[in-house]
Amino acid sequence: MNSADPVIDANLAVALDALLAENSVTRAAARLHTSPAAMSRTLARLRRVLQDPLLVRAGQTMVPTPRAQALREEAAAVVRGLGELLSPGSGVDPATLRSTFTVQAADLVGAALAPGLLRLARREAPGVSFRLRAEELEAGPALRLGRIDLEVGAIDHADPETRVEELVSLRMMAAVRPGHPLTEAPLTPAALAAAEHVTVSRRGRFTGPLDTALAEHGLRRRVSVVLPGHLPAMTLAARSDLVCLVPAALPGATPSPLTDEATTLGLTLLEIPLTLPPLKMGMAWHPRHAADGAHHWLRGAVRRALNATAGQAG
Repeated sequence: MNSADPVIDANLAVALDALLAENSVTRAAARLHTSPAAMSRTLARLRRVLQDPLLVRAGQTMVPTPRAQALREEAAAVVRGLGELLSPGSGVDPATLRSTFTVQAADLVGAALAPGLLRLARREAPGVSFRLRAEELEAGPALRLGRIDLEVGAIDHADPETRVEELVSLRMMAAVRPGHPLTEAPLTPAALAAAEHVTVSRRGRFTGPLDTALAEHGLRRRVSVVLPGHLPAMTLAARSDLVCLVPAALPGATPSPLTDEATTLGLTLLEIPLTLPPLKMGMAWHPRHAADGAHHWLRGAVRRALNATAGQAG
């Protein structure tokens, strides 16, 4: 390598992961606590190293190139591996753990997590127990005060010091009972808007991204009831003509155990003929646990339990 060649270092991998996760120089800079100008220079350096533009302008946003899309998961895995490599306290033997972990999650997330966590604990850490709490505490203070060990779900309110790791991106699908009128023909925005809906909101909100997407077509739906969790909403949809939204894996991705409850209830899942933002699921923890071996095992177990393959392992 001569002096004109770019130097490849771990910081480039971290920057690449942030850029590909955010698809934005500004947001990637904020994520890494640097300036947009510095991140722009790093992007230019990555483009030279990888000989690919990575992110290109599309109107007011930036979109990834095919090479960038192919690198996204690999970059995240490299950064995760670096974090594990540089965490000296992570070398705990799970079989010796005698711990109870408190995990806060929405009802559907908790239902998806619990079976996989229990299987992994029985196999690797039989002395570990789990306490799953509903989303009843403000996660930032609860993590800071040690009232919960981990929050799992849509992390959109993290305090500055909170560590956050994205786990999976999901798309929303419409769930209806078998034989529902919406199953008799291809679903259209107008048909979706004409149906009665049940929505999920801890804060009692009647509107969300679907309403925004429908409004762009000059449509408005009728929400008959708002419930605080997905499980009661799905149960109601299975017993009525109401439509509810449920998270499912992106096309071509590993199936998500978050849809298992919909299958159990016999619901039919329909593709929504509108562009909705993906639902990003992640986990958040206080930095005091970053190098703790027991917590390191917990984070890995959650990561694997939300993967359908790991969740089905015996």
